[in-house]
Amino acid sequence: MLSIVLPVVALGGTGLCMGLFLAYASKKFEVKVDPKVEEVLNALPGVNCGACGYPGCSGYAEAIALNGAPITACAPGGPAVAGKISEIMGMTVDMSGPKMVARVLCQGDNTRTSKIYDFDGELPTCASMMLYAGGDKSCRYGCLGFGDCVKACPANAIVINDKGIASIDEDKCISCKKCVVTCPKNIIQMAPIDKQVTVLCSSKEKGASARKACTIPCIGCGICAKICPVGAIEVKDNLAKIDFDKCIQCGLCATKCPTKAINNNVKEIKKAEIIEEKCIGCTACARVCPMKCIEGAVKEKHKVDESKCIGCQLCYDKCKFGAIKINVEPKI
Repeated sequence: MLSIVLPVVALGGTGLCMGLFLAYASKKFEVKVDPKVEEVLNALPGVNCGACGYPGCSGYAEAIALNGAPITACAPGGPAVAGKISEIMGMTVDMSGPKMVARVLCQGDNTRTSKIYDFDGELPTCASMMLYAGGDKSCRYGCLGFGDCVKACPANAIVINDKGIASIDEDKCISCKKCVVTCPKNIIQMAPIDKQVTVLCSSKEKGASARKACTIPCIGCGICAKICPVGAIEVKDNLAKIDFDKCIQCGLCATKCPTKAINNNVKEIKKAEIIEEKCIGCTACARVCPMKCIEGAVKEKHKVDESKCIGCQLCYDKCKFGAIKINVEPKI
């Protein structure tokens, strides 16, 4: 009987001693965490995407609470999380800017480009395909469509569509930039979500070569830059680029683009309307209108030809008498 009882007692006693030792050690060597670190960590979304530049949410929480790191670096959390952290830290923060989202600057899908070779290897990735002549597409600047960005996205905001190129759901995008870093072609860029007129092309080939590689390329013709009423477009290395800080989203560039490389995804239509009782016929609005859609002689009531108006609002900004209003309607 003792041969059974004694080992059990010895084992139990050993366990008790070890438990007491561990309890003592946990108190003796406890690393105290600043309560604010825990509060900030609880306010963060827990995505651990690393977009803030720190090793996960816990690293960012420590940097904020202990080292005074900027509280606006959490892209997935956005203004809501920054607001919570500002309350915890007793700070004020300005998050009035628009949300930044990832956008694929390519429309060269399988119907618009061709394959220059067939790849027989297993499980191809965009990164691995770059080792084979820069990819299998006729356009060497285009999306390869093997989904490296899809795998990198922590928000499941990216899919490879049925035509073979990456497509991003901007409402789901958490602005972590992981896809931007992952893309070996560097054709995913960040853009303000409220700016929906975009050059969806990354080709730097000259016009003729670009057309041979894709049916919807930017050919660097410069028409968009010439007609932009606010000078928001520049053509460099045969590729048009829109300055989102200047762009007023009138969509004129998209309308005039001969290859349809500029996409206008604006959800609203704006039209200027002149308030007759306030108009003094100064012609200032007519002189500034890029579409010449405002009619009327000096000292006469002016009228807007809505069929020509692009809603650029230049007339609205120019009028000193409040005689112009901008009507906004949903785009059908």
